[in-house]
Amino acid sequence: MTNPRVAVAAPNATAAEAGVRLAAEGGNAVDAAIAATLVTMVNEIGVVSPASGGFVTLQVAGGEPVTIDGWVEMPGRGLTGERFGRGVWDVTTDYGGGTTTTVGHGSVATPGGMKALDLAHRRSGKAPWSEVVRPAIEVARQGFPLSRTSGYYLGYTHEIIFGWHRPSHGVVHDDDGVVIKAGTNVVIPELAEALELIASAGAETMYTGELAELLVRDMAANEGILTAEDLAAYEAIVRPALTVRQNGWTLATNPPPAVGGVAVAAMLALLDGIPKQGSWRPDELERLVDVQHAVLGQRLAELDVEDVRRLEAQKVLDLAAAGDLRALSSPSTATVSVVDDEGDACAITVSSGYGSGVMTPGTGIWLNNALGEQELVHGGPHSLTPGTRLTSNMAPSVARRDGDGAVLAISSPGSDRIPTAIAQVYALYTHGGLSLEEAVEHPRLHVRVRENVVVDFEEDLEVEGASNLPVRPMPPHSMYFGGVAAAFWDPADGLLAVGDPRRTGAIAVSPQT
Repeated sequence: MTNPRVAVAAPNATAAEAGVRLAAEGGNAVDAAIAATLVTMVNEIGVVSPASGGFVTLQVAGGEPVTIDGWVEMPGRGLTGERFGRGVWDVTTDYGGGTTTTVGHGSVATPGGMKALDLAHRRSGKAPWSEVVRPAIEVARQGFPLSRTSGYYLGYTHEIIFGWHRPSHGVVHDDDGVVIKAGTNVVIPELAEALELIASAGAETMYTGELAELLVRDMAANEGILTAEDLAAYEAIVRPALTVRQNGWTLATNPPPAVGGVAVAAMLALLDGIPKQGSWRPDELERLVDVQHAVLGQRLAELDVEDVRRLEAQKVLDLAAAGDLRALSSPSTATVSVVDDEGDACAITVSSGYGSGVMTPGTGIWLNNALGEQELVHGGPHSLTPGTRLTSNMAPSVARRDGDGAVLAISSPGSDRIPTAIAQVYALYTHGGLSLEEAVEHPRLHVRVRENVVVDFEEDLEVEGASNLPVRPMPPHSMYFGGVAAAFWDPADGLLAVGDPRRTGAIAVSPQT
């Protein structure tokens, strides 16, 4: 019996190669995606870490698609009222044209990404867990070159976010206090030791074991509100994926209470099979703008209460299914997409927000600042009830084609541009008939719905006359428009992985045996 071959699209070559390695050692697409994600949690500094939140959407051959929700929760169980509102402060950087976020120990939400990866492995993986974690351990121990993405982000944030906490400062600065540059070799021995604990004791060590104790001790000493009770109570949740059937394909994406998959599903329903052929015609481009404006104008991400968000998301889906466009009109992330030649598909998206700046002493693990993402937590960092799962734009997705069983895994980073990037690529590929490479590289637009509404677009896309809304041109292949990672398997043509030129992603495909 031969091992399955895989196609991997990941943020960097080391992560992509880890996925291929897992397949060669007997793993499937799920094992490969988890291994690539864990490596990314090590070597994409400032973007993600083992204390991220995230989602895993997967479908193994013969099974139903599911999304495993490992997104972050509001902490603070067991604390008295006076403990809230402390340990946080706002910082503003020039990153992204000007970004204000909240950092400090009090900005850290209960992380769920590791629990989601562990549950995905237990449900659908084949390789031993210790082997799935091993590539990440080796990268942390042997060192890795700082990526261009991390180098770019740290150029703006090394001092104001990652410099105030001594353990963090020591990693991202050299002995003279100068920020490290892209290409610099980084070694984090304490992180390797933490990952070895995760490999041997399982993800549970971060929630009730040795790593949890270190984390909680540091939180209590520095006005953080993440408690042992929060970590012990956290569970990843398996949800039936939200599905959309169109044009001989079934897309499965992230369901409510997250809002990213809802936006993807609603946009595709309202696009109703367009573009009809090739790229967007002028009338189809006008429809694309109207659809994005309608769906994003619902501002689902601003609804803090889970049950309310779920109900409103269903209303959006019902209206979209009926084609009722008028009725609808009233942070940093990393992604991995993997398929194998047995018909399994897995897409993972994880995020640590902008980073809290906290590196838990003794672990080498940077902590998220999900409570400080002001575009998602609108009432302030400590405004939610402990245990509330925060909202998310993430939409890792898998799709299966009728008849031959071809499978696609597709995901993207990019905050509120995640749904628009995925919907445009998927529509151009499954409706318009472009190749997967052409669909990923095709110019994009995004209707930005904030205080004002603006159509952001890549300047090689002809948008003139497509809308009466204000427009804002950007350079071709701008990072602003996400970074779609796509992996595909066709029984006739085999495996294919596609990276987005907008990001520094990498692809790898198992060699022929």
